[in-house]
Amino acid sequence: MALLSVNVDHIATIREARGIDEPDPVLVAGIAELAGADGIICHLRKDQRHIKDRDLRLLKETVKTKLNLEMSTVKELVDTALTIKPDMVTLVPEKREELTTEGGLDVIHNKEEYKRVTSKLKEAGISVSFFTDPDPDQIKESLNAGADIIEINTGHYCEARSESEILRHFEKINEAAKLTSKLRLKVHAGHGLNYVNIKRFSSIPEIEEYSIGHSIIARAVIVGIDQAIREMVKLVSQF
Repeated sequence: MALLSVNVDHIATIREARGIDEPDPVLVAGIAELAGADGIICHLRKDQRHIKDRDLRLLKETVKTKLNLEMSTVKELVDTALTIKPDMVTLVPEKREELTTEGGLDVIHNKEEYKRVTSKLKEAGISVSFFTDPDPDQIKESLNAGADIIEINTGHYCEARSESEILRHFEKINEAAKLTSKLRLKVHAGHGLNYVNIKRFSSIPEIEEYSIGHSIIARAVIVGIDQAIREMVKLVSQF
């Protein structure tokens, strides 16, 4: 049975659109856990465009399941992680101008940096996940850099429009999941998944956990956050 971690970044995005203090991602994280989520994700960017230091501190104090902090390897963010000590960190690439994370880590050309940061985090008792494209070479280098978990980027699959393109990207994810499992790393997946395109993943038992945010928050506008999360929990629990 696969697990679901809910990303609360988009709640913070709505809050920041008005520059006020609601809706509160910390409150939504509590509702998500009560609705059956197995973990909470937040992405602390250097510019703190949505999630703030305050949010991370309170999430650390209140999350009862698992807190996953997404971040780049910028020193101040690493220092924050070492101070707050979330349950796990997912290393992601970051561009200031991007709306959301656009692709996986380039571990091959930056292995020493990722290895250094990963070592620091693991010494502090923090599990480390690498967000990578479904590329065998990047996954192998992630293992060499010390990753405990690989989160496979499903973005290209979710953005594909023709059936042939969808199948091509899905097969890459399938092969990447099998390789990751064979390397004895935990297999997670996320980015762009929704209530429709996730159904195909029932055929990849190697994926242990899904990271989903935007589609759940979009659904919540219609049916409420509790119902939206329960619907996604029910979907992934059947895998």
